[in-house]
Amino acid sequence: MNADQLSVGTTPTSPKQDAAPTLRIRALMLGDRINASGLEIGAIVSSTPAAFRVHAGLAVIFRYGVVVLIGLLPSEEKVLIDNLKPRVIGEFSPYEEETAQAQLCHDESAEAIQPGGPICLAKFSDDRLLLVADALAKSTSLARDERRVAAVFDVIEPFARELAERGRTPRRRNGILRLIGNALLVQQRVAGRVAVAEKPDVLWEKPELDRLYARLEDEYELKERLDTLERKLTAVSATANALTDIIDTQRSLRLEVAVVVLIVIEVVIGCVQILSGTH
Repeated sequence: MNADQLSVGTTPTSPKQDAAPTLRIRALMLGDRINASGLEIGAIVSSTPAAFRVHAGLAVIFRYGVVVLIGLLPSEEKVLIDNLKPRVIGEFSPYEEETAQAQLCHDESAEAIQPGGPICLAKFSDDRLLLVADALAKSTSLARDERRVAAVFDVIEPFARELAERGRTPRRRNGILRLIGNALLVQQRVAGRVAVAEKPDVLWEKPELDRLYARLEDEYELKERLDTLERKLTAVSATANALTDIIDTQRSLRLEVAVVVLIVIEVVIGCVQILSGTH
């Protein structure tokens, strides 16, 4: 794909320099999964991930629920998203969203990502845009998972505070089990579906682009965010399991006390019957 094949805008770099062509890139997480099997929305550019040329732009669809739209007009984006909705499993409302700008730098050695600025690419080729789409899609998915884990922390904090201040745990065992379930869902999603740590398939065919992808990973802090997320998930699971074990121990203790009380009552009744029988 060349620069003239895509919808490009111009962003002035300085009053004395010519404006560099730019591309608007938008990543949307529509739901838990997107079924792209048999999808026909344009000429196929890639099968893994599913990428299609749509109008003058590119649409990249990731099975873990993210679609990345490159160089499309807002009206074209809306039509495409509406067409994808029947294929979305577990649709979100609102969608998770991230945007970026790709800018043509005409020099492969100058390919870089300025903090908060555009992504400078030597050319708007399919393989380069697929790398950008992969990084942006993973970043969007991580953002949602980070919020879910933060919400779990918000719920688990009162449990831990009550244990620290009063030396007792809440009796809402079902609530704790839901926390464990939420943590397991995020773990399964990160490890099984998104695979943030895995490199995109295009690098197997274009290893010379490995440096560009490394820069994208650094810009979106994919590895650091994944490590932080996994540590939080481990902490949530450990805390929830500890609370559940304490609650189970307390229940077992109450059950043992109840059994002892019943035995004592039975002994007392037996003694009363024996004494009454002797008189």
